[in-house]
Amino acid sequence: MAPLLRPAALRPKCGHDKTMGMQMTDSTVWWLLAGAAVAVELMTGTFYLLMLATGLAAAAVAAHLGATFPMELVIASIVGGGSVLAWRAYKQKRPSAPPAGSNQDVNLDIGATVQVLAWNPDGTGETRYRGAVWQVSMRPDRPATPGAHVIEEVVGSRLIVRKL
Repeated sequence: MAPLLRPAALRPKCGHDKTMGMQMTDSTVWWLLAGAAVAVELMTGTFYLLMLATGLAAAAVAAHLGATFPMELVIASIVGGGSVLAWRAYKQKRPSAPPAGSNQDVNLDIGATVQVLAWNPDGTGETRYRGAVWQVSMRPDRPATPGAHVIEEVVGSRLIVRKL
């Protein structure tokens, strides 16, 4: 084992020892790429980069197990690309969330009942709800009749309702 510090006279001059320095192993490169992909994903919030990072990590594991570089590329492509395609298919199967104005998980007023006593000719009206007077509108395809209505959507300070 060579000592860490050698006197200057005994150290080989740059370029005279015919060495290239320490080589990084393939697995180290793959782990660094996977870490960089995770870091960029954390900054941008694109979940697909995390899926690609799984492919890079799989290639690093393959390099640890002694796979050749072309095989590592194939593994990274299959695992990373496959996980992206699987996530995309999963997201397309699930129904998309309704907009915030009509999503009951976001707005607790959705589904509440209000009384509309009279409607204006333009299809708007007023109702008292939660201690305040609110403007209400009926969907254009439905007739505006007085009585009990259910809140379907909140647009600014206007309640979009449907007849019970």
